[in-house]
Amino acid sequence: MSKNEGTEKPTEKRIRDARKDGQSPRTAEIGNWAAVLAASWLAPMGLSSLMDSAQLMMRGTADFIAKPDTGVALRMLGDGLGKGAWAVTPLLAGTVVATLVAAAAQGSLRPSPKLLIPKFNRLNPLPGFKRMFGPQAAWETAKTLMKTAVLAIVLYMGLKDLVPTALSAGTLPLSALVGLVGDTILTLIRWAGVAGLVLGVVDYFVSRRRVMKELKMTHQQIREEHRNSDGDPQLKAAIRQKQMAMGRNRMMADVPEADVVLVNPTHVAVALRYDPAKGAPRVVAKGADAIAARIRDLATEHRVPIVRDVPLARALHKACEVGQEIPADLFEPVAHVLAFLYRLKRKGSAAGIHTMTGAA
Repeated sequence: MSKNEGTEKPTEKRIRDARKDGQSPRTAEIGNWAAVLAASWLAPMGLSSLMDSAQLMMRGTADFIAKPDTGVALRMLGDGLGKGAWAVTPLLAGTVVATLVAAAAQGSLRPSPKLLIPKFNRLNPLPGFKRMFGPQAAWETAKTLMKTAVLAIVLYMGLKDLVPTALSAGTLPLSALVGLVGDTILTLIRWAGVAGLVLGVVDYFVSRRRVMKELKMTHQQIREEHRNSDGDPQLKAAIRQKQMAMGRNRMMADVPEADVVLVNPTHVAVALRYDPAKGAPRVVAKGADAIAARIRDLATEHRVPIVRDVPLARALHKACEVGQEIPADLFEPVAHVLAFLYRLKRKGSAAGIHTMTGAA
C-alpha cells in the first residue's frame, strides 16, 4: 500500500464535497427496474382505458360514415387523442415517480453542475483501461451473468406451465387464451422486476463500498481538513492570547476602583469591591505571580489598601472568577477585613500594606 493512499474513513465534509462533484454511490439498476415494476401494474389499466376509447371511436366512426360531417370528424379526433393521452398519463407519471424515488433513495436526486464542466483528465486512457480490466469490470461482468441467469430462471418458471396449456387449449375461447398469455407475461415481468431490484440493491452497496474506498483519507488530509474547518491552531492561539490580554487590561482598569486587595503576600492577589446596593462583595481582579505583582503595583499607585491574609487570598483566588460575588462561606472573613479597613479609614491610615491580626 502506498503511503499516500488513504487508510481512514472519509469525513462527512469529504463525503459532501464528493457528492457535489458527482462522486457518490449510485446505480441505474434500481431506477430502471422500479420503473419496470410500476409499468407492469399501470400498463394494464392504461391498456384497458385505451381499448374502451378505441371501441367508442369505432362506434362513432360507423355513425360518421353513415353521415359524414367535418365538425364531427374533428371532434371525434380531439376526443380520441384526449382520451388516449389521459389513458397513458398514469403509466408515464408512475414510471417517472418510481425513477425519482429510486434516485432519491440513493441520495443522487440533487444534480451536480460540476459534472457538466469539461475535465481534460477524462481524456487520459489509463483510467479507462483500469475500468475495463479492473475490479469494476469484473463486477459488471458478474452482474450481467447474474441478470441473465435470473431472467432465464424467471422465464422458465413462467413458461413451463403456459406452453402445455397453450398447446392443449383447442377448446378455449381466443379471449381466454389471450388473457392467460397476458397474465403470464405480466407475472414474468413482475418477477423479473423484483429480481432486478434485488440485484440493483446489491449493485448499490458494491458501488458504495467502491466510492467509500476511493474517498478514504490519510492522517495528513484529516489534519488539514480540521485546520481548514476550525482555523489554523497558531492563529486561534494568537486570537486567544489577544482576548486574554484584552480581558486582563479591562481587569486592571478596575483595580483602582477596588476597596481592598488581598494578597498572600507575593504569589496571589485578589481585588474586591463592595457596594451594599449590589449585594455581596465582588471580585474585580485576580491573578498569580506576574499578574498579582501588577495588581499590587496598581493598588499601591492608586492608594488601594492591601491586606496580607494568606488563607483568605488563596481561598478567594480558587473559588471566584472575575466579576463574581464571593461565596457565602467567605462572607465572614471578608467582613472582618472590611471592618478592619473601615477602622483604619477613620484614622486616615487605610492606604498601604496591612497584616490582619492572626493572619500568616
